[in-house]
Amino acid sequence: MGTDTWQGDAVGLVEAFRSGERNPIDELAAAYDAIDASDLNAVCFTDRDAARAEAAGADVSKPFGGVPIGVKSLNEVEGWPYDEASVPLKDQIGTHTTTQVERIRRDGGAVLAAQCTSSEFGGVNLTRTVLHGATHNPWQHGRTPGGSSGGSASVVAGGLLPIATGGDGGGSIRIPAGFTGLVGLKATFGRIPLGPNTQYGNLTVTTGCMARSVRDTARWFDVCNGHDPTDPLSLPRVEGWERDLGTYAPALRGARVAVAPGWGGAVVSPVMWELLEEAATQLIADCAMTRTDEVDTHVPRMGGAWSISGMIEIRAALGDLYPDCADDLTPEMKYGLATTEGKYGEEGRARIERRRTEVNHAMAKIFDPVDGVDFVITAANPDVAFDAEGPLASVFGGIEAGMGNNGQLTFPANLHGNPAISVPAGQLDGLPIGLQIIGRHFSEPLLLDLAGTMERNRPWPLTSHST
Repeated sequence: MGTDTWQGDAVGLVEAFRSGERNPIDELAAAYDAIDASDLNAVCFTDRDAARAEAAGADVSKPFGGVPIGVKSLNEVEGWPYDEASVPLKDQIGTHTTTQVERIRRDGGAVLAAQCTSSEFGGVNLTRTVLHGATHNPWQHGRTPGGSSGGSASVVAGGLLPIATGGDGGGSIRIPAGFTGLVGLKATFGRIPLGPNTQYGNLTVTTGCMARSVRDTARWFDVCNGHDPTDPLSLPRVEGWERDLGTYAPALRGARVAVAPGWGGAVVSPVMWELLEEAATQLIADCAMTRTDEVDTHVPRMGGAWSISGMIEIRAALGDLYPDCADDLTPEMKYGLATTEGKYGEEGRARIERRRTEVNHAMAKIFDPVDGVDFVITAANPDVAFDAEGPLASVFGGIEAGMGNNGQLTFPANLHGNPAISVPAGQLDGLPIGLQIIGRHFSEPLLLDLAGTMERNRPWPLTSHST
């Protein structure tokens, strides 16, 4: 990869455009040179003529004016491949552009530079598919950047593009952010609309970005948040995300915090947790918060109900192509569809709703304004990044916990709709580790201020090792 691409954050690049230090046309050209030279396998499509036209007409007065961005392949763009990273759907073309992508291009002024690889149907925290192969972690080739927003994380952490879209239905922003040293905010459910063709599935998916800095994340939400009638569950617009960064110290002072290494029933590498607990302790002190061990942070697992609910949507997308296409699917999707087939009936649906209700009650109790905590701090991942080719890790810091341990730390926030953020918190064996902070619904501004405190007091590289 070349070093001519912008190695700072997206906000800094806009400032460089405005000052005349750099220009969008040359920046896009540098990005394409870097993508062509890269061995990360993080980009699966480019529409270069259209991108060059966008760069030539860029309005750098806009929040992301002229910034070349990556678009996760699961975020539909009209005229681009929309294959769900799946061989059976490889000829499918997008018929519309998602609300988030349209807002970041139209209102933000960003240039849609490249489509980034994802895990198949977004169903695994590993970006390795039959269609596109394995995507690599910029910090160490041969390790995964996670998933499902793995390609987005890889291009941003690898210095190819300064920012990219992401989506989080079970941890798919926070997991790759933790593996690659990025900021990854999963917002309150509904914060950014899922339209225009909204499909809710199991009611856990949110969209956002993979970013190098807290201010990039805040500016992204300034542009993209707000109700859209095509997504009736989307939330009203909130202003001042970037403007109000750093102003919430009084609200954080005295906040009650639970530090939960086994959050969601997960097993976490003991060596990694030592580093994360030190970071958590420092953050609590820096913000004058109060740690408490008096609140029961146990969250029931969805178990098989989660898998059943997720596979329904995948089965519908494949339609008449399944089961003949089973051998063209990644092992995880093939296994998931086979083991959950026929299990979604009256009894299955009732079980899903019972489990969801149990999770909701537990989470509401944990975050009760009177008797609960304001924040839960845990890990973003149970260990450092595993092999890019898979399989999913089953041993974490020397402890056997099974493949089902992957994602346990991130699921609860999706199931209850809470905002949660992964923040870079150091390295282990040369690989990044992420601290995850979960808050009450609508508390994203507080989470961003906590992340900003870490960014100031424990600064991280804006981009990682180049390949």
